[in-house]
Amino acid sequence: RAAADLNRYPDGGTYRLHAALADRHGVAFAEVCAGAGADGCIDMLSQGILDPGDEIVCGWPSFPSYVIYARKQAAQTTLVPLLDQRYDLDALLAAVTPRTKLVYICHPNNPTGTMNTTEELDAYFERVPEHVLTVVDQAYFEYIDRPDYPDAIERYLKQGRRAVVLRTFSKIYGLAGLRIGYAVGPRSVCGSLAKVRRPFDLTTPARVAACASLGEEAELARRRTVNTQGLTLLESLLREHGLDPVPSVGNFLYVETGGDAVELFERLLREGIIVRPLAGFGSPTAIRISVGTSEELDVLAGALGRVLQRA
Repeated sequence: RAAADLNRYPDGGTYRLHAALADRHGVAFAEVCAGAGADGCIDMLSQGILDPGDEIVCGWPSFPSYVIYARKQAAQTTLVPLLDQRYDLDALLAAVTPRTKLVYICHPNNPTGTMNTTEELDAYFERVPEHVLTVVDQAYFEYIDRPDYPDAIERYLKQGRRAVVLRTFSKIYGLAGLRIGYAVGPRSVCGSLAKVRRPFDLTTPARVAACASLGEEAELARRRTVNTQGLTLLESLLREHGLDPVPSVGNFLYVETGGDAVELFERLLREGIIVRPLAGFGSPTAIRISVGTSEELDVLAGALGRVLQRA
């Protein structure tokens, strides 16, 4: 059906997708803004909120786009070291100044796969100054089924906290190649994003696929189960080879290699395995490995055995 309309420009206002997302989350149409992936939403937040000399605060290592797009707007970046591979929310608050416009909380954190509890986030929102807009990046939200992991839209945004929540169709929905993400936030913030959003940044097939995916709850549950099983298998495999991955609630594991991560990446690449070296995330000795199928894990096991034996 979407292919039949490819001769026409996409809906410049992204009306159908915005309406579907607003209905799904129980928010107003004006409280949603879609973009080209969560990454595109971060770019829009930087353009719409930050002026030269403003500041952002985020944990580190974390998702590099927070820093990249802030610097693009000539804003200053304060990187707060993780504590036990998790966001240190107390240190994040201590880093806030009168010039801080945005605080990013990557939840769970990419690349470490760790999360903060509801209790910890509640305490953060009780203390964060009113002039700060907190961006809770929940790109991996649908993978997590824990009572101490909050839905930030329900718990913070709908309770009047000054927050924006990011979600994406790139992870559990499996639509990364179509580039669809979205922000849910106050009308004033989403209005600022709409002013800088390119009208045709989401293609018609991307919009149609996103809308169709929203009703597939049974399939999401199946994928969540498969991912949980895969994480357990991947963690066991890595430990069998002498590696010590950080326990994760996402769909990947963070692994300190104790050496040059790029060299290990290149060796695995020659074996047909692609992992992510994390120098760009601030961790030059670490890699991130995504969960694969059981067949892919068998290939990884053999490749690790050969590569680590030669190390």
